[in-house]
Amino acid sequence: MGWVGRLLDASDTLARRLLLNLAGVGYLVVGVHGRPGPTTTQWILALGAFVLALLCHRRPLLNLLLQSALLAVAFPLVDDVMINQVGASWALLELTMRATRPRTFWLAAGLLAAVDLTGLIGDPLRQALAGLLGLAVTVGLPLLIGLVVRTTRELGRQAEERAVAEQRRRESESRAARADERAAIARELHDVIAHHVASMVLRVGVARHVLPDLDPRVGPVFDDVHRTGTAALTDLRRLVAVLRDPDGVRGDAALTAIDPAALPAAIGVAVDRARQAGVTVEADVDPAIGTVDAVRGQAVLRLTQEALTNVAKHAGATARARLTVSVVDGAVHWAVSDDGRGAAPTVVPVGGGHGIVGMRERVEVLGGRLEAGPTGDGWRVRTVLPPGGAPDRPARVAPRSRPAAPEPA
Repeated sequence: MGWVGRLLDASDTLARRLLLNLAGVGYLVVGVHGRPGPTTTQWILALGAFVLALLCHRRPLLNLLLQSALLAVAFPLVDDVMINQVGASWALLELTMRATRPRTFWLAAGLLAAVDLTGLIGDPLRQALAGLLGLAVTVGLPLLIGLVVRTTRELGRQAEERAVAEQRRRESESRAARADERAAIARELHDVIAHHVASMVLRVGVARHVLPDLDPRVGPVFDDVHRTGTAALTDLRRLVAVLRDPDGVRGDAALTAIDPAALPAAIGVAVDRARQAGVTVEADVDPAIGTVDAVRGQAVLRLTQEALTNVAKHAGATARARLTVSVVDGAVHWAVSDDGRGAAPTVVPVGGGHGIVGMRERVEVLGGRLEAGPTGDGWRVRTVLPPGGAPDRPARVAPRSRPAAPEPA
Protein backbone atom coordinates (compact mmCIF):
# COMPACT_ATOMS: atom_id res chain seq x y z
CA MET A 1 0.00 0.00 0.00
CA GLY A 2 3.03 2.32 0.01
CA TRP A 3 2.78 3.57 -3.59
CA VAL A 4 -1.01 3.40 -3.48
CA GLY A 5 -1.04 5.54 -0.36
CA ARG A 6 1.18 8.13 -2.03
CA LEU A 7 -0.98 8.07 -5.17
CA LEU A 8 -4.15 8.59 -3.15
CA ASP A 9 -2.72 11.17 -0.76
CA ALA A 10 -5.23 13.83 0.25
CA SER A 11 -2.92 16.65 -0.85
CA ASP A 12 -2.81 15.40 -4.48
CA THR A 13 -6.52 15.52 -5.36
CA LEU A 14 -6.09 18.09 -8.12
CA ALA A 15 -3.34 16.05 -9.79
CA ARG A 16 -5.51 12.94 -9.66
CA ARG A 17 -8.45 14.78 -11.22
CA LEU A 18 -6.27 16.07 -14.05
CA LEU A 19 -5.00 12.57 -14.81
CA LEU A 20 -8.54 11.21 -14.69
CA ASN A 21 -9.77 13.94 -17.04
CA LEU A 22 -6.96 13.27 -19.50
CA ALA A 23 -7.86 9.59 -19.45
CA GLY A 24 -11.49 10.52 -20.14
CA VAL A 25 -10.54 12.73 -23.09
CA GLY A 26 -8.43 9.92 -24.47
CA TYR A 27 -11.37 7.54 -24.17
CA LEU A 28 -13.66 9.95 -26.06
CA VAL A 29 -11.11 10.64 -28.81
CA VAL A 30 -9.90 7.11 -29.38
CA GLY A 31 -13.24 5.49 -28.62
CA VAL A 32 -13.96 1.80 -28.47
CA HIS A 33 -13.69 -0.44 -31.54
CA GLY A 34 -17.06 -1.20 -33.03
CA ARG A 35 -18.79 1.88 -31.63
CA PRO A 36 -19.47 5.24 -33.30
CA GLY A 37 -17.71 8.38 -32.07
CA PRO A 38 -19.09 10.43 -29.19
CA THR A 39 -22.15 12.55 -29.83
CA THR A 40 -22.44 16.23 -29.02
CA THR A 41 -24.57 15.41 -25.97
CA GLN A 42 -21.94 12.96 -24.77
CA TRP A 43 -19.23 15.58 -25.20
CA ILE A 44 -21.28 18.14 -23.22
CA LEU A 45 -21.92 15.71 -20.38
CA ALA A 46 -18.29 14.62 -20.35
CA LEU A 47 -16.94 18.17 -20.33
CA GLY A 48 -19.34 19.02 -17.52
CA ALA A 49 -17.99 16.10 -15.51
CA PHE A 50 -14.40 17.21 -16.20
CA VAL A 51 -14.99 20.81 -15.14
CA LEU A 52 -16.93 19.88 -12.01
CA ALA A 53 -14.21 17.42 -10.98
CA LEU A 54 -11.59 20.19 -11.18
CA LEU A 55 -13.70 22.88 -9.51
CA CYS A 56 -14.79 20.63 -6.63
CA HIS A 57 -11.52 18.82 -5.96
CA ARG A 58 -11.50 20.21 -2.39
CA ARG A 59 -15.21 19.49 -1.77
CA PRO A 60 -15.71 15.76 -2.32
CA LEU A 61 -19.33 15.61 -1.11
CA LEU A 62 -20.47 18.36 -3.49
CA ASN A 63 -18.54 16.73 -6.32
CA LEU A 64 -20.27 13.40 -5.68
CA LEU A 65 -23.72 15.01 -5.71
CA LEU A 66 -23.04 16.84 -8.99
CA GLN A 67 -21.41 13.84 -10.67
CA SER A 68 -24.36 11.64 -9.62
CA ALA A 69 -26.76 14.21 -11.07
CA LEU A 70 -24.87 14.22 -14.38
CA LEU A 71 -24.94 10.42 -14.41
CA ALA A 72 -28.71 10.41 -13.84
CA VAL A 73 -29.11 12.82 -16.78
CA ALA A 74 -26.80 10.77 -19.00
CA PHE A 75 -28.71 7.49 -18.65
CA PRO A 76 -31.75 8.52 -20.82
CA LEU A 77 -29.74 10.72 -23.21
CA VAL A 78 -26.68 8.72 -24.30
CA ASP A 79 -25.89 5.09 -24.82
CA ASP A 80 -22.31 5.19 -23.48
CA VAL A 81 -22.26 6.60 -19.95
CA MET A 82 -18.70 5.42 -19.17
CA ILE A 83 -17.28 8.92 -18.58
CA ASN A 84 -20.03 9.99 -16.20
CA GLN A 85 -20.06 6.60 -14.47
CA VAL A 86 -16.31 6.74 -13.79
CA GLY A 87 -16.62 10.36 -12.63
CA ALA A 88 -19.32 9.45 -10.10
CA SER A 89 -17.48 6.33 -8.89
CA TRP A 90 -14.24 8.24 -8.49
CA ALA A 91 -16.07 10.94 -6.55
CA LEU A 92 -17.30 8.22 -4.17
CA LEU A 93 -13.71 6.99 -3.76
CA GLU A 94 -12.47 10.48 -2.88
CA LEU A 95 -15.32 11.03 -0.43
CA THR A 96 -14.71 7.67 1.28
CA MET A 97 -11.05 8.55 1.80
CA ARG A 98 -11.65 12.08 3.07
CA ALA A 99 -15.00 12.16 4.87
CA THR A 100 -14.76 12.89 8.60
CA ARG A 101 -17.76 10.70 9.47
CA PRO A 102 -18.40 7.22 8.06
CA ARG A 103 -22.11 7.90 7.76
CA THR A 104 -21.40 10.46 5.02
CA PHE A 105 -19.77 8.08 2.55
CA TRP A 106 -22.20 5.24 3.32
CA LEU A 107 -25.15 7.51 2.45
CA ALA A 108 -23.26 8.68 -0.64
CA ALA A 109 -22.72 5.07 -1.69
CA GLY A 110 -26.46 4.45 -1.33
CA LEU A 111 -27.22 7.51 -3.43
CA LEU A 112 -24.88 6.40 -6.23
CA ALA A 113 -26.34 2.88 -6.15
CA ALA A 114 -29.84 4.35 -6.47
CA VAL A 115 -28.75 6.46 -9.48
CA ASP A 116 -27.21 3.39 -11.11
CA LEU A 117 -30.42 1.47 -10.56
CA THR A 118 -32.44 4.14 -12.37
CA GLY A 119 -30.46 3.31 -15.49
CA LEU A 120 -31.83 -0.22 -15.36
CA ILE A 121 -35.47 0.86 -15.55
CA GLY A 122 -37.07 -0.65 -18.67
CA ASP A 123 -34.17 -3.04 -19.36
CA PRO A 124 -34.83 -6.76 -19.94
CA LEU A 125 -34.50 -8.99 -16.86
CA ARG A 126 -31.16 -10.50 -17.91
CA GLN A 127 -29.68 -7.06 -18.58
CA ALA A 128 -31.07 -5.73 -15.30
CA LEU A 129 -29.46 -8.59 -13.37
CA ALA A 130 -26.13 -7.86 -15.08
CA GLY A 131 -26.54 -4.23 -14.07
CA LEU A 132 -27.09 -5.25 -10.44
CA LEU A 133 -23.86 -7.22 -10.52
CA GLY A 134 -22.19 -4.18 -12.05
CA LEU A 135 -22.88 -2.26 -8.82
CA ALA A 136 -20.01 -4.22 -7.30
CA VAL A 137 -17.67 -2.41 -9.68
CA THR A 138 -19.29 1.05 -9.84
CA VAL A 139 -20.08 1.33 -6.12
CA GLY A 140 -18.45 -1.54 -4.22
CA LEU A 141 -14.93 -1.24 -5.67
CA PRO A 142 -14.42 2.52 -4.98
CA LEU A 143 -15.98 2.05 -1.55
CA LEU A 144 -13.60 -0.84 -0.79
CA ILE A 145 -10.48 0.99 -1.99
CA GLY A 146 -11.47 4.09 -0.04
CA LEU A 147 -11.98 2.07 3.13
CA VAL A 148 -8.59 0.37 2.73
CA VAL A 149 -6.82 3.71 2.28
CA ARG A 150 -8.78 5.21 5.16
CA THR A 151 -7.93 2.29 7.47
CA THR A 152 -4.26 2.40 6.48
CA ARG A 153 -4.06 6.10 7.28
CA GLU A 154 -5.76 5.55 10.63
CA LEU A 155 -3.36 2.75 11.54
CA GLY A 156 -0.42 4.94 10.55
CA ARG A 157 -1.74 7.80 12.68
CA GLN A 158 -2.21 5.47 15.65
CA ALA A 159 1.31 4.12 15.19
CA GLU A 160 2.71 7.66 15.21
CA GLU A 161 0.73 8.49 18.33
CA ARG A 162 2.02 5.37 20.05
CA ALA A 163 5.59 6.23 19.03
CA VAL A 164 5.20 9.77 20.40
CA ALA A 165 3.67 8.43 23.62
CA GLU A 166 6.51 5.92 23.98
CA GLN A 167 9.09 8.65 23.39
CA ARG A 168 7.44 10.83 26.04
CA ARG A 169 7.37 7.90 28.46
CA ARG A 170 11.06 7.25 27.92
CA GLU A 171 11.89 10.92 28.39
CA SER A 172 9.80 10.99 31.55
CA GLU A 173 11.58 7.91 32.89
CA SER A 174 14.93 9.40 31.96
CA ARG A 175 14.07 12.67 33.74
CA ALA A 176 12.91 10.71 36.78
CA ALA A 177 16.13 8.67 36.79
CA ARG A 178 18.24 11.82 36.54
CA ALA A 179 16.24 13.44 39.33
CA ASP A 180 16.76 10.37 41.55
CA GLU A 181 20.47 10.39 40.77
CA ARG A 182 20.74 14.10 41.58
CA ALA A 183 18.83 13.56 44.80
CA ALA A 184 21.18 10.73 45.79
CA ILE A 185 24.23 12.89 45.02
CA ALA A 186 22.71 15.75 46.99
CA ARG A 187 22.15 13.49 49.99
CA GLU A 188 25.75 12.27 49.89
CA LEU A 189 27.08 15.82 49.57
CA HIS A 190 24.93 17.02 52.44
CA ASP A 191 25.26 14.04 54.79
CA VAL A 192 28.94 13.20 54.28
CA ILE A 193 31.03 15.91 52.64
CA ALA A 194 29.25 18.95 54.01
CA HIS A 195 29.19 17.41 57.48
CA HIS A 196 32.96 16.80 57.52
CA VAL A 197 33.77 20.22 56.05
CA ALA A 198 31.55 21.90 58.62
CA SER A 199 33.28 19.93 61.38
CA MET A 200 36.71 21.01 60.13
CA VAL A 201 35.67 24.65 59.89
CA LEU A 202 34.27 24.50 63.41
CA ARG A 203 37.45 22.96 64.83
CA VAL A 204 39.66 25.50 63.09
CA GLY A 205 37.52 28.27 64.60
CA VAL A 206 37.88 26.72 68.04
CA ALA A 207 41.65 26.38 67.59
CA ARG A 208 41.97 30.06 66.74
CA HIS A 209 40.39 31.01 70.09
CA VAL A 210 41.88 28.42 72.46
CA LEU A 211 45.44 28.79 71.16
CA PRO A 212 46.16 32.51 71.45
CA ASP A 213 49.94 32.15 71.90
CA LEU A 214 50.69 30.48 68.59
CA ASP A 215 53.41 31.59 66.22
CA PRO A 216 52.14 34.75 64.46
CA ARG A 217 52.73 33.06 61.10
CA VAL A 218 50.22 30.34 61.97
CA GLY A 219 47.33 32.72 62.62
CA PRO A 220 46.94 33.82 58.97
CA VAL A 221 47.06 30.18 57.95
CA PHE A 222 44.18 29.35 60.31
CA ASP A 223 42.27 32.37 59.04
CA ASP A 224 42.76 31.29 55.43
CA VAL A 225 41.69 27.71 56.18
CA HIS A 226 38.61 28.98 58.02
CA ARG A 227 37.63 31.31 55.14
CA THR A 228 38.26 28.60 52.55
CA GLY A 229 36.20 26.05 54.46
CA THR A 230 33.35 28.53 54.90
CA ALA A 231 33.37 29.31 51.18
CA ALA A 232 33.41 25.59 50.40
CA LEU A 233 30.36 25.09 52.63
CA THR A 234 28.55 27.89 50.81
CA ASP A 235 29.31 26.31 47.43
CA LEU A 236 28.23 22.90 48.71
CA ARG A 237 24.93 24.24 49.97
CA ARG A 238 24.31 25.96 46.64
CA LEU A 239 25.17 22.80 44.72
CA VAL A 240 22.94 20.66 46.93
CA ALA A 241 20.05 23.09 46.40
CA VAL A 242 20.54 22.98 42.63
CA LEU A 243 20.75 19.18 42.54
CA ARG A 244 17.55 18.80 44.54
CA ASP A 245 15.63 21.13 42.23
CA PRO A 246 14.64 19.22 39.04
CA ASP A 247 14.63 22.50 37.09
CA GLY A 248 17.90 23.67 38.55
CA VAL A 249 20.20 21.92 36.11
CA ARG A 250 20.08 23.83 32.81
CA GLY A 251 23.14 22.21 31.30
CA ASP A 252 26.41 20.50 32.06
CA ALA A 253 28.17 23.83 32.36
CA ALA A 254 25.65 25.56 34.62
CA LEU A 255 25.31 23.62 37.86
CA THR A 256 26.12 26.84 39.64
CA ALA A 257 26.51 30.37 38.37
CA ILE A 258 27.95 33.62 39.61
CA ASP A 259 26.60 37.11 39.22
CA PRO A 260 28.67 38.59 36.36
CA ALA A 261 29.01 41.89 38.20
CA ALA A 262 30.70 40.07 41.09
CA LEU A 263 33.14 38.17 38.87
CA PRO A 264 36.10 40.64 39.07
CA ALA A 265 35.89 40.59 42.87
CA ALA A 266 35.67 36.79 42.92
CA ILE A 267 38.75 36.54 40.71
CA GLY A 268 40.50 38.93 43.06
CA VAL A 269 39.71 36.66 46.00
CA ALA A 270 41.20 33.68 44.12
CA VAL A 271 44.35 35.72 43.42
CA ASP A 272 44.63 36.76 47.09
CA ARG A 273 44.40 33.13 48.21
CA ALA A 274 47.22 32.18 45.87
CA ARG A 275 49.30 35.07 47.22
CA GLN A 276 48.62 33.92 50.77
CA ALA A 277 50.07 30.55 49.76
CA GLY A 278 53.27 32.36 48.77
CA VAL A 279 52.81 32.64 45.02
CA THR A 280 53.55 36.01 43.48
CA VAL A 281 50.67 36.71 41.13
CA GLU A 282 50.51 39.49 38.57
CA ALA A 283 46.84 39.89 37.61
CA ASP A 284 45.67 41.78 34.53
CA VAL A 285 41.86 41.49 34.58
CA ASP A 286 39.77 43.40 32.06
CA PRO A 287 36.87 45.15 33.86
CA ALA A 288 34.68 44.14 30.91
CA ILE A 289 34.72 40.60 32.30
CA GLY A 290 31.87 41.73 34.52
CA THR A 291 29.63 41.97 31.45
CA VAL A 292 29.90 38.36 30.23
CA ASP A 293 27.13 35.83 30.80
CA ALA A 294 26.93 33.93 34.08
CA VAL A 295 27.98 30.56 32.63
CA ARG A 296 31.20 31.80 31.05
CA GLY A 297 31.87 33.93 34.11
CA GLN A 298 31.61 30.86 36.33
CA ALA A 299 33.98 28.97 34.01
CA VAL A 300 36.57 31.80 34.14
CA LEU A 301 36.45 31.81 37.94
CA ARG A 302 36.85 28.02 38.22
CA LEU A 303 39.65 27.99 35.64
CA THR A 304 41.47 30.72 37.57
CA GLN A 305 41.12 28.88 40.88
CA GLU A 306 42.33 25.61 39.40
CA ALA A 307 45.25 27.13 37.49
CA LEU A 308 46.54 29.06 40.50
CA THR A 309 46.13 25.93 42.63
CA ASN A 310 48.29 24.03 40.16
CA VAL A 311 50.92 26.77 40.26
CA ALA A 312 51.11 26.49 44.04
CA LYS A 313 51.17 22.68 43.95
CA HIS A 314 53.65 22.12 41.13
CA ALA A 315 55.64 25.32 40.65
CA GLY A 316 55.75 25.75 44.43
CA ALA A 317 55.38 28.65 46.78
CA THR A 318 57.35 31.85 45.91
CA ALA A 319 56.83 31.08 42.22
CA ARG A 320 55.83 33.92 39.97
CA ALA A 321 52.55 33.61 38.04
CA ARG A 322 50.74 35.87 35.64
CA LEU A 323 46.96 35.92 35.11
CA THR A 324 45.44 37.71 32.12
CA VAL A 325 41.73 37.96 31.44
CA SER A 326 40.35 40.12 28.65
CA VAL A 327 37.21 40.44 26.54
CA VAL A 328 37.71 40.99 22.79
CA ASP A 329 34.65 41.14 20.50
CA GLY A 330 32.60 39.25 23.03
CA ALA A 331 35.12 36.41 23.39
CA VAL A 332 36.87 35.85 26.72
CA HIS A 333 40.66 35.44 26.46
CA TRP A 334 42.11 33.78 29.58
CA ALA A 335 45.63 32.64 30.41
CA VAL A 336 47.75 31.70 33.44
CA SER A 337 51.51 31.16 33.24
CA ASP A 338 54.30 30.67 35.78
CA ASP A 339 58.11 30.61 35.87
CA GLY A 340 58.33 27.25 37.70
CA ARG A 341 60.92 28.48 40.22
CA GLY A 342 59.15 28.25 43.56
CA ALA A 343 59.85 26.28 46.72
CA ALA A 344 57.59 23.60 48.20
CA PRO A 345 54.26 25.18 49.20
CA THR A 346 53.04 25.38 52.80
CA VAL A 347 49.34 26.01 52.18
CA VAL A 348 47.58 25.13 48.94
CA PRO A 349 44.49 27.17 47.99
CA VAL A 350 41.33 25.29 47.10
CA GLY A 351 40.89 24.68 43.37
CA GLY A 352 37.74 24.51 41.31
CA GLY A 353 37.91 21.24 39.36
CA HIS A 354 39.83 18.06 38.61
CA GLY A 355 43.05 19.43 37.19
CA ILE A 356 43.67 19.80 33.49
CA VAL A 357 40.94 17.29 32.64
CA GLY A 358 38.27 19.25 34.49
CA MET A 359 39.46 22.52 32.99
CA ARG A 360 39.37 21.07 29.48
CA GLU A 361 35.82 19.73 30.00
CA ARG A 362 34.58 23.15 31.13
CA VAL A 363 36.13 24.81 28.11
CA GLU A 364 34.86 22.27 25.57
CA VAL A 365 31.27 22.57 26.80
CA LEU A 366 31.41 26.31 26.09
CA GLY A 367 32.84 25.87 22.59
CA GLY A 368 36.45 26.73 23.40
CA ARG A 369 39.79 24.91 23.24
CA LEU A 370 42.21 24.54 26.12
CA GLU A 371 45.94 24.77 25.47
CA ALA A 372 48.29 23.61 28.24
CA GLY A 373 51.98 22.88 28.12
CA PRO A 374 55.49 23.93 29.18
CA THR A 375 56.90 27.31 28.29
CA GLY A 376 60.58 27.70 29.16
CA ASP A 377 61.04 26.62 32.79
CA GLY A 378 57.38 27.24 33.55
CA TRP A 379 53.91 26.23 32.48
CA ARG A 380 51.12 28.00 30.64
CA VAL A 381 47.40 27.31 30.37
CA ARG A 382 45.19 29.41 28.11
CA THR A 383 41.91 29.38 26.24
CA VAL A 384 39.39 31.52 24.41
CA LEU A 385 35.71 31.19 25.32
CA PRO A 386 33.72 32.30 22.25
CA PRO A 387 30.41 34.19 22.52
CA GLY A 388 28.66 31.15 21.02
CA GLY A 389 28.98 28.34 18.48
CA ALA A 390 29.81 24.68 18.27
CA PRO A 391 32.72 23.31 20.26
CA ASP A 392 36.06 23.26 18.48
CA ARG A 393 38.25 20.19 18.42
CA PRO A 394 40.22 20.26 21.68
CA ALA A 395 43.95 20.58 21.52
CA ARG A 396 46.14 17.80 22.78
CA VAL A 397 47.37 18.66 26.26
CA ALA A 398 51.01 17.91 26.87
CA PRO A 399 51.83 16.23 30.19
CA ARG A 400 53.35 18.60 32.70
CA SER A 401 56.88 17.47 33.46
CA ARG A 402 59.02 18.99 36.20
CA PRO A 403 61.69 17.44 38.35
CA ALA A 404 60.07 15.61 41.27
CA ALA A 405 56.65 17.14 40.49
CA PRO A 406 53.46 15.15 39.67
CA GLU A 407 50.89 16.03 37.08
CA PRO A 408 48.17 18.52 38.10
CA ALA A 409 45.27 16.76 39.81
